[in-house]
Amino acid sequence: MTPPPSEPGLPLHEPVVHELVQLLSLERLEDNLFRGQSRDIGTKYVFGGQVLGQALSAAQATMTTPRGAHSLHAYFLKAGDIEAPIVYQVDRTRDGGSFSVRRVTAIQHGQPIFFLAASFQREEGGGEHQLSMPEVPGPEDIDPAPAVPDKVMATLPTKIQRWLSRQGPFEFRHVYPRDELKPPKRPPYQQVWFRLSERVGDAPELHRALLAYASDFHLLGTATFPHGISYYQPNVQMASLDHALWFHRPFRADEWLLYSIDSPSAQGGRGLARGQIFDRQGRLVASTAQEGLIRVVEDAKAAAHVPAKD
Repeated sequence: MTPPPSEPGLPLHEPVVHELVQLLSLERLEDNLFRGQSRDIGTKYVFGGQVLGQALSAAQATMTTPRGAHSLHAYFLKAGDIEAPIVYQVDRTRDGGSFSVRRVTAIQHGQPIFFLAASFQREEGGGEHQLSMPEVPGPEDIDPAPAVPDKVMATLPTKIQRWLSRQGPFEFRHVYPRDELKPPKRPPYQQVWFRLSERVGDAPELHRALLAYASDFHLLGTATFPHGISYYQPNVQMASLDHALWFHRPFRADEWLLYSIDSPSAQGGRGLARGQIFDRQGRLVASTAQEGLIRVVEDAKAAAHVPAKD
């Protein structure tokens, strides 16, 4: 799922970036209790990356020593209601000599919709190695995705129209673009350059939360490539089941990052996708993994009214 990127030479859209930063800045209700709002970006339910980023923000807000998040593991339990706030309850599970662990439960309408466990570590040195970044064109050598023609847009559901027509806070440049409205069958891998459309502050915690948000774009969709289907098709149901994210090295979400994704398997109505995120210097800054539900249903109208994870 890809919102249209910014056109070169046009003014950047600071309001949507500011809105996202505010979205990740939760209201503190108690020491370990936070409240977040949601934004309708054209998805049927709350965007999974939003819940992931907000939950990480809640966990980070309970840290009392200078330790950075190095990994998180999450499960999406129920579809989130865009119209209702989300409460995040943090359990300060452990604060050791070098590591801290936080568990976060996202609650809506009195029920948990999401769990997250995050681990934090104090900064220290050690041996280093990494896999090399794929050799691909730079983002400045890739044209932004063209706008969807008006005649085609008019045939799409309202939610999809909103998704495709809005200017999102992140720019995306696909190394191997795919027509998501008429998807061809192709091998299950892709590379996507992305960055936040405006510069923001230097706080590493903010950039980690922004990366958590952005890491949910394109990941599961890679598992649909060999089957010639996409999220935009009315008979396709897709939903994230879990999400893992590891932070390896410092980075900025407002500078170009390369998301290299592959899907090693799909089976049983589920697809698995893995990702590596590199900066412009070729440093591996983060890794991701996600399994999600992928269903092709006969009754598209009925599918539109039934949550995929019902």
